[in-house]
Amino acid sequence: MAEKNKEKNELIEKVVRVNRVAKVVKGGRRFSFSALIVVGDGRGQVGLGLGKANEVVEAIRKAVGQASVNMKKICVEGTSIPHVAIGRFGAGKVIMKPADKGHGIIAAGAVRAVMEAAGIMDISVKCLGSRNPNNLVRSTLDGLYNLRSNEWIAKARNKDIDYLKQ
Repeated sequence: MAEKNKEKNELIEKVVRVNRVAKVVKGGRRFSFSALIVVGDGRGQVGLGLGKANEVVEAIRKAVGQASVNMKKICVEGTSIPHVAIGRFGAGKVIMKPADKGHGIIAAGAVRAVMEAAGIMDISVKCLGSRNPNNLVRSTLDGLYNLRSNEWIAKARNKDIDYLKQ
């Protein structure tokens, strides 16, 4: 039990967006909130959660719980990604290019949160199509989940790893 709590404390939680929705009823307006959260361990695991509740704190708590359950491993090479990746979700499209060490994260706010949570420090990202944070985060995760290591690609092509690095 102590190990689970220790592991949970190490997770990086990034609030991407908190949205307030008003429902008009007889006595006035009823407000509810939705929170879009990205959770990662900073070592190549990242997940997304969307929580909805009548209070902001409760919505964030629900989103963090969902994101922790949805965490998946991504392929990270050093402080960047192994190859160019394109992620798509809805009308959102994200092109991710690896960068040299020290380059930094060149990305929009929603995509930046995903990269920081995943532990990727050097990357260039261009967002095309939708600017909706929900679509951006989901398309970024689509691209990251489809990354493959150089070793995996070499094995799939029956080539030496040196062949790929030429």
